[in-house]
Amino acid sequence: MARKRFWVKVLKIALRLTVGAALIFSMPLVFTSCGGQVVERTDTLIIGIPSMPANLDPTLTNDVPSARVTFQIYDTLIDLDYDMMPRPNLATSWEWVDPQNPTQLRVFLRSGVFFHNGDELTASDVAFSLNRASVAPAISANAGMIQNATVVSDNEVLITLEQPFVPFINFLGHRGLAIVSERAITEMGVDAHSQAPVGSGPFRLTNIVAGDRLELTRWEHYWGGDVNIENMIFRILPDVQTRLIALETGEIDIMMVLQPQDMSRVQAHPDLRLFQEPTVGTQYIAFNVSRPPFDDIRVRHAVQYALDTEAMVQAVFLGAHPPVTGPLSPRVWASAADRLEPFPFNPDRARELLAEAGLSNGFSTTFMATQGLPQTLDIAEIMQNMLGQVGIDVTVQALEWGAFLEASNRGEPDIITISWITTPGDPDHGLFGPFHSSTWGGGNRAFFSDPVVDSLLEAGRRETDPVLRADIYYQIQRIIRDESPWVFLATFSEVVGVRNNVQNFRVSPNMIHRFWQVSLTG
Repeated sequence: MARKRFWVKVLKIALRLTVGAALIFSMPLVFTSCGGQVVERTDTLIIGIPSMPANLDPTLTNDVPSARVTFQIYDTLIDLDYDMMPRPNLATSWEWVDPQNPTQLRVFLRSGVFFHNGDELTASDVAFSLNRASVAPAISANAGMIQNATVVSDNEVLITLEQPFVPFINFLGHRGLAIVSERAITEMGVDAHSQAPVGSGPFRLTNIVAGDRLELTRWEHYWGGDVNIENMIFRILPDVQTRLIALETGEIDIMMVLQPQDMSRVQAHPDLRLFQEPTVGTQYIAFNVSRPPFDDIRVRHAVQYALDTEAMVQAVFLGAHPPVTGPLSPRVWASAADRLEPFPFNPDRARELLAEAGLSNGFSTTFMATQGLPQTLDIAEIMQNMLGQVGIDVTVQALEWGAFLEASNRGEPDIITISWITTPGDPDHGLFGPFHSSTWGGGNRAFFSDPVVDSLLEAGRRETDPVLRADIYYQIQRIIRDESPWVFLATFSEVVGVRNNVQNFRVSPNMIHRFWQVSLTG
């Protein structure tokens, strides 16, 4: 035993020296271009994305653009497969202490996992990460049910929940509950760690050029098997046509957020392939219902009647993202999208409701959209025109992604458009985060509050019978449809352009992809 501890200690020291040397002597990755053509590039996968991540600390943000990057850097206890089913990851197994009262979960940890700073992952790191996540405002809907996590032994952690919560195992696969290094955050501080994150995933961050790119290098001591790519670069290309040209010329290998109108262009290109898959996400318009005029349900219904959402979805998404009539994608079990009737297009009824609300002369409002995502600006323009027909004057603001998230979390805009991805695949995630009153400033960007909805959401978390859970979620979706904090637009599809030399790429239904599993051919 003493001999084993000696060699483990030697390995830890060697890892720290290796990491230290890499950080001292690493140079920017080989990436030069001329006239849009890549001149020299080694074993490097380049992914074109519209914006910088909002934050590289997984606990401090809850958005897909950030998670696409952090997924390559950190590990979670549970991994969700392509059918959104849980499978072992950092946790090799787990069990409820009492399956009839799912409030305490025993999690057994994998050994031989090393963080990017050379430290071996411990049960203390896991407990620290989960306790930290439990009080993080950005992910309160995903981790707020955790009362505490305690160390039982070197390879076991006990997670205690505030109340029974059946889908919690799936939630352990959410990126916000990724495991971080306790020592790194304690010694570096939160802000420094956000710029130089320390995970245990297949890639480590080696360089950031603000507004331009993030450079990652394969973690040679990754526990999860071979990683075929040596380097990974996320290029920040806000303009969609610039991103598309970069894909066509080979400057990037994968293009995220491909626009529907460009799908045929990719399909016709001999060097490119198109990936289009339905996801567990929906695109929606949200009102800030906490203040006038959208605190009045008559005004919200007036907007619903004033919008021809079917025509809007077709004009913006060109069939790539099918219309949806509820808050949950049909790919999420217990979705009631096929049972909820949409509001009919009826501008006359919209005018009547505005008059009843004392707004017969209309009113002015602001609509906030996202730069780098042209479809959100298209939605804003169409909505501006349609609402103008009933006397509502809409001013459109377009912000960079991080600024947009901050402003919407503070409740600054009157109206926004954004998507919600039910990343754990459970209806609780698709409904609790956006609609429970405790999640204002996090997922609840409509600032919606309804005591009946709160009560039902809490009941859905406690219920162990899946049939009864499904009925609870149907009731919630019916109330949301009637109360109208959202205008439902479309089931979100992931549309990605990929060069032919990229092998083994696969679209994940939660839009957070395993880029480390791809390989590049010559």
